[in-house]
Amino acid sequence: MTTVYQQQTPLVPPVVRRSPAGPVLAFLWTGAAAVVALWWQDTGSVVGTAGWLLGAGRIAGLLCGYSCAVLVALMARVPLLERRIGSDRVTRWHAMAGRYTVCLLVAHVVLVLLGYAAQDRASIVHETVTVVLHYPEMLKATLGTLVLCAVGITSVRAVRRRVGHEFWYYVHLLTYGAVFLAFGHQLALGGQFVGNAPARAAWYALYLSVAALVGWFRVLTPVRLNLRHRLRVEAVHREAPGVWSVVIRGRRLDDLGARPGQFFRWRFLAQGLRWTSTPYSLSAPPRRTELRITVKALGDHSASVALLRPGTRVWAEGPYGSLTAERSTTGRALLIAGGVGVTPLRALFETLPGEVTLLYRASSVQDLALGAELEAIGRWRGARVLYALNGEDGARPRLTPGALLAAVPGLADHDVYLCGPPGFAGDMYEALCAAGVPDRRIHHESFEL
Repeated sequence: MTTVYQQQTPLVPPVVRRSPAGPVLAFLWTGAAAVVALWWQDTGSVVGTAGWLLGAGRIAGLLCGYSCAVLVALMARVPLLERRIGSDRVTRWHAMAGRYTVCLLVAHVVLVLLGYAAQDRASIVHETVTVVLHYPEMLKATLGTLVLCAVGITSVRAVRRRVGHEFWYYVHLLTYGAVFLAFGHQLALGGQFVGNAPARAAWYALYLSVAALVGWFRVLTPVRLNLRHRLRVEAVHREAPGVWSVVIRGRRLDDLGARPGQFFRWRFLAQGLRWTSTPYSLSAPPRRTELRITVKALGDHSASVALLRPGTRVWAEGPYGSLTAERSTTGRALLIAGGVGVTPLRALFETLPGEVTLLYRASSVQDLALGAELEAIGRWRGARVLYALNGEDGARPRLTPGALLAAVPGLADHDVYLCGPPGFAGDMYEALCAAGVPDRRIHHESFEL
């Protein structure tokens, strides 16, 4: 066992991270520009306060409708996005799209009502009642608006910490219903669509394409996976204090195409667990009839995993994630794990080709989950396993650029795979950049429950 000792080396400002997803973002922004162009083409001169308010409200409404389609598409777990861009980045895009959607929705409602009130010289309350009760499709749209606002509120970090994951998850699923309820009024009242057959056809095509993605990847693909492979819990083993491995057995699991470093979303059909789908990484290379995950008890769901009985049925979705050997660009790799972040890296440690070093950050020897396996793999393949443990006085080792360079000679020529808590991962990313590791060789992926 080797320990990386504390060293005092100042950090250099990190390199700005470059995005490999530029074409996708460019495509999304092009769509938004096309939506604004649709309004511009169909709008004559804008006159007076009412005209400006209604024009701004309609632009916000069109962009909100487009953003709703993007929001749902990012929920579809399309493999091309999940594996090439990364599940964590797609999740962040979805969260950002959600914030944009709610803001645009509120702007649309407020601006349009103010514009109608100014146009009719009526109070805002009177105009609101008139629009909701007498305009076509507006009762459904109002309900959809309230649902989307509720989803937005429960997604705020301060609120999400105070509600159960199951409650948040099922409220989040109401987004589909909200988008469906709001769709009709876009075509019935949108000036850009009334009497404009090509625009209506394009809008239908946009939403039907998104619905097809959701139906295929969120419904049909998981149903096919679970009917075909019939997953069940084989055994549960304790690895460290509060850390458990679950062995899952099924049929023809090699047909899943899962790779070391990827994860599935797991639903255990047992009491208290069947209503929650949670992401856990594979902690060993997938076998023909066996998968394994390793879970740390961080909440009610993860703590209950230790109580699973052999034979419990399992519903899985995946595989997801891009933290795989395909991202390697050199023949040398450093794997950096923080806590239970070692799980996907343990699978990579066994299978990643070339020269590999594993650096494992944990509080103490007792907290080294899968430590015996890592040592055995290291001996088998002639690879190094390094540990960064707290000192006897509880002091945390500082993994500075100098410490990393001393522990891993030629670090700048390595691919680095990084997995751990967000704070740890952020600190390590800055240290790696300061140590001269090119951004394109730092591979990191995370996900939230």
